[in-house]
Amino acid sequence: MERTSKEQSVTNDTTKNALQDTSKNSFKEVSGQDTVHMKDEGGLETVVTITANDSSWNQVSKNILHLFKGAKVKYQGFELAADYIRLDRNTNVLFASGVKDHNGKYVGRPVVIMPGEAPIAVDSLLYNYKTQVPKTFGVMTEVDGGYIQAREVRKNIYDEMSLYKGLYSTCNLPYPHTHFGIQISKGVITQKQIIAGPSYLVVENIPLKFIAIPFGFFPKQDKKSSGFLFPSFGEDAARGFAMRDLGWYLAFNDYWDSEIRGNLYSKGTWEASVRTQYLVNYKFSGNFNLRYGSFVEGVEGTPSYGRSKDFNFTWNHTQRQEANPGTSFSAAVNFGSRSYLQRSAAGGTYDMRAATNNRMNSSIAYGKVFADGKINFTSNLRHEQDLATGRLSLDLPTISLNVSTFNPFDSKDRIGEQKWYQRITVGYSMQAQNRIVTMDSLLFRKESLKDFTNGMQHNIPVSLSLNAFKYFQFNTSVNYTERWYLQSVRNRLSNQLNGYKMVRDTIQGFKRAYDYSVSSGLSTKVYGMYPKMGKIEGIRHVITPSVNVNYRPDFGIERYGYFKNYMDTTGVTRRYSIFENGIYGSPSEGKSFGIGFSIDNNIEAKIRDDKDTTGTGFKKIPIIQGLTFSGNYNMAADSLKLSQISFSGRTSLFNQKVNINFSGSFDPYSYDKYTGQRIDRFAIKDGNLARLTNMGLSFDYSFNPKANERRSDNIDSLRNSMPNMTKEQADALARISTDPNAFVDFNIPWNLAGSFSMNYARVFDNQVRRMETRLTSTVSIHGDFNVTPKWKVQFSSTYDIVNNEPTATQISIYRDLHCWDMSIGWVPMGRFKSYNITIRAKASILQDLKLTKRQSHYVY
Repeated sequence: MERTSKEQSVTNDTTKNALQDTSKNSFKEVSGQDTVHMKDEGGLETVVTITANDSSWNQVSKNILHLFKGAKVKYQGFELAADYIRLDRNTNVLFASGVKDHNGKYVGRPVVIMPGEAPIAVDSLLYNYKTQVPKTFGVMTEVDGGYIQAREVRKNIYDEMSLYKGLYSTCNLPYPHTHFGIQISKGVITQKQIIAGPSYLVVENIPLKFIAIPFGFFPKQDKKSSGFLFPSFGEDAARGFAMRDLGWYLAFNDYWDSEIRGNLYSKGTWEASVRTQYLVNYKFSGNFNLRYGSFVEGVEGTPSYGRSKDFNFTWNHTQRQEANPGTSFSAAVNFGSRSYLQRSAAGGTYDMRAATNNRMNSSIAYGKVFADGKINFTSNLRHEQDLATGRLSLDLPTISLNVSTFNPFDSKDRIGEQKWYQRITVGYSMQAQNRIVTMDSLLFRKESLKDFTNGMQHNIPVSLSLNAFKYFQFNTSVNYTERWYLQSVRNRLSNQLNGYKMVRDTIQGFKRAYDYSVSSGLSTKVYGMYPKMGKIEGIRHVITPSVNVNYRPDFGIERYGYFKNYMDTTGVTRRYSIFENGIYGSPSEGKSFGIGFSIDNNIEAKIRDDKDTTGTGFKKIPIIQGLTFSGNYNMAADSLKLSQISFSGRTSLFNQKVNINFSGSFDPYSYDKYTGQRIDRFAIKDGNLARLTNMGLSFDYSFNPKANERRSDNIDSLRNSMPNMTKEQADALARISTDPNAFVDFNIPWNLAGSFSMNYARVFDNQVRRMETRLTSTVSIHGDFNVTPKWKVQFSSTYDIVNNEPTATQISIYRDLHCWDMSIGWVPMGRFKSYNITIRAKASILQDLKLTKRQSHYVY
């Protein structure tokens, strides 16, 4: 702050006469920090702390103190910080404002904290520290995610504020982007309510005074309150004009609340939903949502016209780990009629992923840890529903008990290395299950209760691992499994009017079935090095071969009683297991004495790095990772002793920008040309080393790998900054992690990535009596680019190469409006052909204040 020569002269004069001053001024010239003692009206001495980073000027003749640059004043519960503060002792008035810098910009605005209130930024301030009545100009403050700005605010002794020319918006800038705001000409703010005079809407700085109210009363509460939920309007090609999300908000207490919403369409369709959320700090949180809809299908007057009713129920529950250490409880339930997501267009969201989802899954889990973590108990209620077929599977419940492996022959007081027998480990696990598999339309019938199947399985593994012959690892194991069932089956022929018919009877009663197997094997690692070639310093090849001998007795012999014979309608004797429908299966028939083998390969190159100026830098390039071949030879089998040879592997190209994965299997035997069955004849006798029965290949490539790195970094940063996320926040973050187009980052100018997948299979076609090739192949591309720093376009498309047609294409356009977001989504083709325009406030309190227009050609 520059001063005139006259001001400097006054400053010098007042400084010389400071010691001869006979006035009652108690302020001193300060530079830095000072403390002034004052007496309040009761005669008690209070302290005023004064700070100035630049300088201060004590105008003694007028009893005025001036503070410059980073000035601060603290008086009782009142705090003030600004680049200029003037304190007048004669009038007991304090004035604060900002200053203009060398660029002419107004900086250093005052920030004031009134007793018991949040900080407020103002352009300037007058405050009578004796009456404690402030008058502020150019006020800006935050209220529950929204911002109130006013030209002038005055506060009286009754703790009421008078507001003049105020603006309520969602923008935190001193000069806001008033895309949407409410202009209040005059108003009074009390402790519990806001009384407003004439108010009108402002859009893009254009006042819409014809949409105004003469006055209004608004509650101002520090707790949740029930109220009306304003709907959004739109149009759907299949349902007509729409009024969506009309409803009522119910605030019961600080721990739980509910939303009741409804959607109405002009062609007769309607939907209703009840969503409830609950939260107990440091213990648990969750929500459940029940949605029901009555959907009109087809065109009125045609045979296809009709009405269907569908529902959907979801429940999510999360328990904090510290709430009950050692015990966990969680729930993720998604249950409903099979056609709800399609008929409601994913609950009105038009989310293609959700609307085309063919499965619903639910899980309610409880777990507890015993014996210092050595014993783990879990219990689950599960639900799986195939929306395409209506097949429904319920587990009520599934129980699991696991005991950590331990060394029964080892001693706690052992000194030195373990003996070979002390290395023997033993474990135990138990599973129990009660399951029903039926159609969703038959679930709630009384007779369905008879379709439940149940069982229990015990497993005891015993293993030993030793180093053998210096370079080998020896492993041996014995695995014992026992199953308990309350039902078994019997097959028989029943004499009917039209002949004999096969009948399966379910026999109630306890039955046990056990089996065991023994396996021993050796494994090692072989290292190979290839010589230097040009920039390649060397190539290392690591081969990991392993071989094992495994034995399992024949549990199909008569003394076990697990298998029986019956004669079918054609007079052929058939063999079956009495535990065919058992949850944990049946012991296997036939003795197995096999030799298993596998070989794993890893090849990587060490290449000189040209970017290293020292000439000693190298980088490792993976050539082949995890190329594995495995199979088994059963010496006890009477035919087809060699199993299929499976293979898998992965690699990367172009400095690891392209990742390639592949897998498949070879069949060493030929097949019957009339039945497609494998025959005991090696394929090499027919001129082929082996038959390729199936193979999968996929790879992906990103032209801007830094975009993915930045997205991952931002996701990690968001996850670390929000350790106590809600279930919805966690789901949204999970979607961002898996869907590149679910994350909009304007700081990334462009991104383009693509992927390719192919699956090949040789399948015997019974109709044409020959082996056919089944091939599926798709290519997809996704990316985004900035048109301007505030406009971004995202796109994704998938193309079916085999059928020569696109399968899914979506284009999205985003506009950053600072305190608002605008997005345009377009699906140009397919069943979900549609577009929508959404404008949404960024402030969390205004997430329901959204303007949305959807135009959909959704076809049922």
